[in-house]
Amino acid sequence: MNWDFDQITQKAEEELRAVASDKDLEAFRIKYLGRKGLLADMYAALATASKEEKPALGKNINILKTRITGLIDGERDQIKKTKKASSIKELDVTLPGVSRSTGHKHLITQTIEEICDIFEKMGFSVQEGPEIESEFYNFDALNIPKDHPSRDGFDTFYVDMKNKTNAGQNMLLRSQTSPAQVRIMQKYKPPMAVLVPGKVFRPDAVDASHSFMFHQIEGLVVDKNIKFSDLKGLLEVFLKRLFSDDIKMRFRPHFFPFTEPSAEVDISWKGGKKDWLEIMGCGMVHPNVFKAAGYKDGEYTGLAFGLGVERIAMCKYGIKDIRTFYENDVRFLRQF
Repeated sequence: MNWDFDQITQKAEEELRAVASDKDLEAFRIKYLGRKGLLADMYAALATASKEEKPALGKNINILKTRITGLIDGERDQIKKTKKASSIKELDVTLPGVSRSTGHKHLITQTIEEICDIFEKMGFSVQEGPEIESEFYNFDALNIPKDHPSRDGFDTFYVDMKNKTNAGQNMLLRSQTSPAQVRIMQKYKPPMAVLVPGKVFRPDAVDASHSFMFHQIEGLVVDKNIKFSDLKGLLEVFLKRLFSDDIKMRFRPHFFPFTEPSAEVDISWKGGKKDWLEIMGCGMVHPNVFKAAGYKDGEYTGLAFGLGVERIAMCKYGIKDIRTFYENDVRFLRQF
């Protein structure tokens, strides 16, 4: 058993230099490490070695095996790197770039953000309310009578579930953002100035000016000694910042169950009566709404207003058909 381990190692290294593929490497592995390879023969021959030879021979065989195994692993990694490098195509920097088509922030989202930004700069905070509401918050707490037409199934989307806190009441898709008034008053104590944007749902026939889903923004200010003049001044500042300083604003008496007195707000760019356009509703918070929120009678006063986001956007940007907002045509959206 007169093996020259240095010579065997040198020969293996020379043979490995000629390896150029996975197939060649496998043949090299079988020759040295296979079941009938050189190392297997060496381990088998140890059985016939003398006791004096076995320790040294066993040590050298193990060193040789470790060396050849390392050579094979290194060569395998090198072959993988070579394959990967050859698979990468050369980059032609003179070719035109490939760009992905990007989306565009929706005009409704832009309008909501602009309106919220104006009011936030005036001290308002932005809150949210649930889109699935109870009859209590959508109607009862807003002083809407039991026999009011808005409670009818023709004017409200009812859902197939009951109110968990009142089994006698149905749940519905909110028909306005006003229910958030009572929720917020129950959660926070005055003074407060809050804005609530969100989707609302009404079973209207879809046409150029109506949709079964649209967006509203509710505003609420509650404190001691809030007056109707505060409401008018607040909305005038808002509308001038949203549109321009050239607009004129007027209040028209109106009726909303949850405000008293109530008004609708008209604006005009030219000043003539025929150019007046209704833009939003508003009023002073009704005492019954404060009562539903758990406030003491006469302790606070408040103002509230609500506006349709689509109507604002249509007026500001000259859009004639509300359905255009929901077609999601990026060519339309990129104009704004």
